[in-house]
Amino acid sequence: MQPVMITKIYPDNPNTREIRRVVDLLNQGGIIVIPTDTLYAFACSMEFKRSVETIAQLKGFSLKKARYSMLCSSLSMASEYVRPMDKDTFSLLKSCLPGPYTFVMDSNSNVPRNYLNPNKTIGIRVPNNAILQAVVDTLGCPLIGTSVRREGEDQESEYLTDPELIHETYSNRVDLVIDGGIGNDEPSTVVDCSGGNMEVLRYGKGPIEL
Repeated sequence: MQPVMITKIYPDNPNTREIRRVVDLLNQGGIIVIPTDTLYAFACSMEFKRSVETIAQLKGFSLKKARYSMLCSSLSMASEYVRPMDKDTFSLLKSCLPGPYTFVMDSNSNVPRNYLNPNKTIGIRVPNNAILQAVVDTLGCPLIGTSVRREGEDQESEYLTDPELIHETYSNRVDLVIDGGIGNDEPSTVVDCSGGNMEVLRYGKGPIEL
């Protein structure tokens, strides 16, 4: 692998040429670190199983035990990969997205089986981050992603928010780090909406009342 690259992209005005460069890399099976509206995330195209397996190794868990999210640019895109939602669930997602939330949803047949847990659910995210949205829109499909934090790691680890330190930490283990500025150190709020239920599994950055 070539030495990992780092590229600066400004979230208030993502450079089209740099976004295209990122997408070209993803279309070759590349693994990137990308900013979200919470923690930075490892991400790859959903089309490359081997890249997803590599991300699992970076996180320190097996592919079967991995907890991924589909990083989408809109609720409309996310809805293409989940079973039809009831009115209450749709209203909840519409009121929260884009934003710092992960919704665990019943998946449909558009989600590759490799990314499913035994309950056939998938985490859906629509981060409020212009860089990620531009990458996903240009790619034309969701990214498969998970936060850079490893299992059991201190949430306050400085490198989790600083793209320069992420670059140093994962040198030669990813293909590109996008420097979108200092990130947030708080994870997303996780809500389980599978099976017709609504339950908060983790309280994070996004406020929520069910």
